[in-house]
Amino acid sequence: MPITFSLFLLAALLASPEPARPRTDPPPNSPTPILVELFTSEGCSSCPPADQFLQKLDQQPIPQADLVVLSEHVDYWNHDGWKDPYSSPLYTDRQAAYVRRLSLDSPYTPQMVVDGVTAFVGSNTDLAAKALAKAMQAPKVEIRLSSVSVASGTLRAHLETGALPATFHERKTEIYVAVALNFAESQVARGENAGHTLTHASVVRTLRKIATIKRGDAFAKDIEITFDPGADPRNLRLIAFLQEPGQGRVLGAAEQAVAPAP
Repeated sequence: MPITFSLFLLAALLASPEPARPRTDPPPNSPTPILVELFTSEGCSSCPPADQFLQKLDQQPIPQADLVVLSEHVDYWNHDGWKDPYSSPLYTDRQAAYVRRLSLDSPYTPQMVVDGVTAFVGSNTDLAAKALAKAMQAPKVEIRLSSVSVASGTLRAHLETGALPATFHERKTEIYVAVALNFAESQVARGENAGHTLTHASVVRTLRKIATIKRGDAFAKDIEITFDPGADPRNLRLIAFLQEPGQGRVLGAAEQAVAPAP
């Protein structure tokens, strides 16, 4: 792993947490997009350090990488005194699919998954550095989001992808979109984190597969996604990513801030 990569990551770990700042323009010099998923829960006392680490990654500490982060709150801790307001069985099922795909013993929190291929304890910064360094070497398919706006609980955007290479070993790939809160905060009253204020970045509120494209094809389409109409559009981001069928390797990712419609 390059020394400069380690230094940039260490600098991020030592820096004070800052509020999430979604990007409105693509980063210069075409950094490599990397999808970082964190399976977490407000009912788990081991999760806050991983939540804070994800917030640091969201600040883009590595110039050569474009880190697209997702905080996915599972629901299997909800029985232990605190119901995580951001939890959903959808994210529990998504984590279970990774357990099967990656031949892991069982699901756990906090668990971080990088580009759908490498899983580890979400607060383990050494393993994160190795996984990110590996992910930066993988070829990616370009994704572009534009004309993003929201009105009356519906988010609209234009989504385009580059062509899935003819040399790609899979015959097709799936396109996912997610709507996430840039920043979320909870005053936890019960459970393992009782009495603590917890903060999160890029908390997924809607996640769905919108299309499948075949090898050699590209994708271009206007999309619409419904979400909680009470959410503040200024606190939302739109994320899109390509993933092999069966929740395999992530082939590309992008995100864009949500602009309220005039």
